[in-house]
Amino acid sequence: MKCAEQNMGNTTTAHSAMAVPELLPARMLNEFVYCPRLFFYEWVEGLYVDNADTVEGQSGHARVDKKPSGLPTAEVVAAVPEEKIHARSVMLSSVRHGLVAKIDLIEGNAGTVIPVDYKHGSPRQGEDGLELWDTDRIQLAVQAIVLRENGYKCNEGIVYFTSTRQRVVVQITEALIAEALTAAEQARRVAASGVIPPPLVNSPKCPRCSLVGICLPDETYFASHVQTGSDVAADEPTQLSLFPGLDKNETDTVTEPVRRLVPARDDLRPLYLNTPGLRVGISSGVLQIKDKDKLVQEVRLADINQVNLFGNIQLSTQAVQALCTEEIPIAYFSMGGWFYGITHGHALKNIFLRREQFRHADFPFFCLQFARALITGKIQNQRTMLQRNHVQPPRDVLVALKNLAGQALRADSLDTLLGIEGMASRIYFENFAGMIKLSEDPPIVAALEDDEATPGQESPTQKTKNAQFTFDFINRNRRPPRDAVNALLSLAYAVLAKDITITCLTVGFDPYLGFYHQPRFGRPALALDLMEPFRPLIADSAVLIAINNRMVTPNDFVQVGPGVVLKPEARKAFFRAYEQRMDTLVTHPLFNYRVNYRRILEIQTRLLARYLTHEILRYSTFVTR
Repeated sequence: MKCAEQNMGNTTTAHSAMAVPELLPARMLNEFVYCPRLFFYEWVEGLYVDNADTVEGQSGHARVDKKPSGLPTAEVVAAVPEEKIHARSVMLSSVRHGLVAKIDLIEGNAGTVIPVDYKHGSPRQGEDGLELWDTDRIQLAVQAIVLRENGYKCNEGIVYFTSTRQRVVVQITEALIAEALTAAEQARRVAASGVIPPPLVNSPKCPRCSLVGICLPDETYFASHVQTGSDVAADEPTQLSLFPGLDKNETDTVTEPVRRLVPARDDLRPLYLNTPGLRVGISSGVLQIKDKDKLVQEVRLADINQVNLFGNIQLSTQAVQALCTEEIPIAYFSMGGWFYGITHGHALKNIFLRREQFRHADFPFFCLQFARALITGKIQNQRTMLQRNHVQPPRDVLVALKNLAGQALRADSLDTLLGIEGMASRIYFENFAGMIKLSEDPPIVAALEDDEATPGQESPTQKTKNAQFTFDFINRNRRPPRDAVNALLSLAYAVLAKDITITCLTVGFDPYLGFYHQPRFGRPALALDLMEPFRPLIADSAVLIAINNRMVTPNDFVQVGPGVVLKPEARKAFFRAYEQRMDTLVTHPLFNYRVNYRRILEIQTRLLARYLTHEILRYSTFVTR
């Protein structure tokens, strides 16, 4: 088989050189010495995430940054050497060396200045006593360089560790200056290349890094070395290789388990608003939700990760600005659950991933390979759903789905793949009713005597009309859904598409350019691509949870024209079922650790990013057992 590298024209070449800012901050050089990959994320891609350590570090700098003070010029310091200097939060730069530093504190006496850097944590215990970490030594060296460039005399620096309240002095030698300048030159070359450095391998630095959930160091290393092949059985997790001609023996076998360096659950939750006429404002970081002039709820921005608006709900400009500033996306739906779009803050500074996304989308062979993996995984997951949840899954159905998964893996065109997917979905939904497990008790129907209704309540005629709905499922229909189960399925798919669209934006993709779903105006094609394997596992499962656990009942639906929709007040119950499914812990088939489905969506999207930027040779579709 011809190697994909030959078809794509040397996919492994580095990005063309990019323009690098003239001044490199001392803090970024600190990050480069600590971890070049972390430096690339923060300086080149503009990513930053807080954790407990960074928040504590910021609190340690708060006193310094609160009251900045002026620094006497170098001429004044030289002319009056006996004058004591105590300047806070001073910004200086060196154009000659292309460096800039914000110095927490500058002390001076006898014509010499000493930079003092405040650090969270503790010093290193060396053979001769307390020592500075290499990152701190280099950062102090940069501060000394910019001080000397501006005419000051600087022979030593100090790091003050706020946790242990210890001061450690380092001498600014020519060797240390040379080491810092060499590191600065290396950092510029990495940034200019546009190629992210590889992750640290089994490093103790990773667990406490605030960007570990984005970096995925162990996962990236494991996925780039694990021994898998592109020709797999239909009942095995689907692997997609960028180099389909690669021999299995050319990769290493990784035997050590992958560390789960991220929490399994996220304390932040989506906010769903679906009562028509609500108005949302903001005050002091708290969303104020009002019905007319009555305050019905207050929600802190710090507690939510997205806002979902269904129908006619007004959001103030101030609230939109605050949500964009906090990078909390706003998703818009029709009252019937149709996903319109998203408002979000500024996208990532990184353009490399999107460039690779657009480049790969122009290669039909890649689109076909990726689509094969997605649809094979979707069919395998549909088969698993029937095995787990059907009252008595027909053997011929399971055999048919297994065969179709194998055919999907070998499809010779997207049109052929569409036909295989459609056939598998038809078989799956023909047996979907077997997973709906209701008690055989007859539905409770109130005795109706006349058509008079209590003010503010449904009339008996309307109750009768609503009671006619059942959870009998015959086939999948949509646009509009014409029965209760299809109404729930359409709503679940819309909410899932929204979640994956937000994930794509978070990772840095353009959600509107896909590989299987071809571009169409207003359609998040990439989100729909990534959604395929998760339709049965998340959306269909949420529908079954809502029905089988009586979270929604037939009386919760109304007829709107030819379609059936879920009542706004009943959507709350369905959203609980959906979020319950998203919070379910599941074992990742490649990394063998347990995380919830929301985190799985992000991991899979980030693995696709690693795949497109050639950090890993294969993309593994998520397939549950």
